[in-house]
Amino acid sequence: MKVFIMPPNSLILFDLVERFGHEPLSAMKAIAERVTDLEIDSPPINVTSEDVKKGLKYAGIEVPSGIRGRLALWGPLIDEAEAAIIMEDAPYYFGCVGCHRTNEMVKYLLRKKGIPILEIPYPTNEEEAKFMVTKIKEFLEGLK
Repeated sequence: MKVFIMPPNSLILFDLVERFGHEPLSAMKAIAERVTDLEIDSPPINVTSEDVKKGLKYAGIEVPSGIRGRLALWGPLIDEAEAAIIMEDAPYYFGCVGCHRTNEMVKYLLRKKGIPILEIPYPTNEEEAKFMVTKIKEFLEGLK
């Protein structure tokens, strides 16, 4: 199954999803497509007119451009998602959690899809980390 991970650039979640036989949908995937696309002059800095249209699909014109820009990348991944893992309360240096409004919109779009979602707190010690991995393993093994 295709599993959206949040924060979308979490290497930990990416690795766990992949290890348990699923396809992680992440920021790295969306950015890799841009870096290898010959039509974009200075990847991944340039934004195409298609990106603007994609962003507007997920958030209105009055929404700040940073949110629309992120949603232009992550929105199509959300559309593909068959399940999701959301890590709550992650520190700012862990993934893209600095843009709170984007995160709230992403959570809303995922919940609106009605797909299986695992919401798990960010671990702060070894015991919580083991619990997190166990919960993620159970969730991923339960997906069909």
